[in-house]
Amino acid sequence: MTITTRVSICLPTYNRPDLLIRCIESCLAQTHSNIEIVIGDDSPDTHTGHLIARRFAHDARIVYRRNVPALGQARNVASLFERASGDKILLIHDDDFLLDTAIERLLAQWALHPGIEAAFGKQYEADASGRIDQAASGRMNRAYHRTAAAAGLQRLAGRTGIVQMFPNNGWLANAALVKRIGYGAGDNEQFAVCCDFVFGVRLCLAARDVCYVDEYVSCYRKTAQSVSQATRLTPGASSLAAWRFLEALTLPPELEPARRLALHRLVPIVVSLLARNRQARAGLNLALTHLYAYRFGLSVRLYYHLLMIWKSAWLARQSAPAQRFENDEQGVNVTRTRVP
Repeated sequence: MTITTRVSICLPTYNRPDLLIRCIESCLAQTHSNIEIVIGDDSPDTHTGHLIARRFAHDARIVYRRNVPALGQARNVASLFERASGDKILLIHDDDFLLDTAIERLLAQWALHPGIEAAFGKQYEADASGRIDQAASGRMNRAYHRTAAAAGLQRLAGRTGIVQMFPNNGWLANAALVKRIGYGAGDNEQFAVCCDFVFGVRLCLAARDVCYVDEYVSCYRKTAQSVSQATRLTPGASSLAAWRFLEALTLPPELEPARRLALHRLVPIVVSLLARNRQARAGLNLALTHLYAYRFGLSVRLYYHLLMIWKSAWLARQSAPAQRFENDEQGVNVTRTRVP
């Protein structure tokens, strides 16, 4: 199976040619060689395409397409899934990269557990230069429940996606399932910023069985340009969108504990975001209705966030008179412009 199974590596990119080359090289270095690398380029110019042509012109495994006009992340990935011709699909983003044995290790799980539809492993965390941070990697995987105790078939496949155990990339799944689920936020644009998470949840909810391999298979690079980093303190933060998605999700009773566990991690982050963005009342309501996320008042973090909420409300009150004055002044100016 390791030899005959064709794997489509789907690789979306946007204006990061140097990082993309490192990612492509990690794909070409796979010990499982029966692959295609399907690239969707949203870059505003042809530099990335020319660089790929110079470096990899004679490698038939690379299938490159520049999107004109650009599709955006969700539609770009969706188009890659549609173009993929392999039996299995793996997603990797252009600033991340695979370990050489990633596909071989993941693909081996189908021989051990023939009924599975998806497999994934641990991720390294690296800085912008690609230097791996071992301590941060350990913390990240523990936070997402990727531990030795969790290895093997997951008892509830849907739980794997809900608690974000399923990673944003570096996973391997049956192409038929991936194509059926599709990618993106559907008609709800507020979830677009967390489309990796939305896809992971939907895929795991639909999968018959999911397997976790307690080995590192990919590397997640933290850069200032990533969506999660660029928006993390704004009203458009991915964590806020993920919380809204989880709140709205219809789940069977056996998965409600998974939702609660996921919200336990997300709620304090969202309360902090709401306070930072002067949405004090929303932040207070969320904190008080999800006190379990603060150990029912035993967490110091709760009182710090209440202080943030108080400061947010105070700043809002202070800015209100100034805003009214500014609006009045604008009204006067508009009136004056109408006088001949």
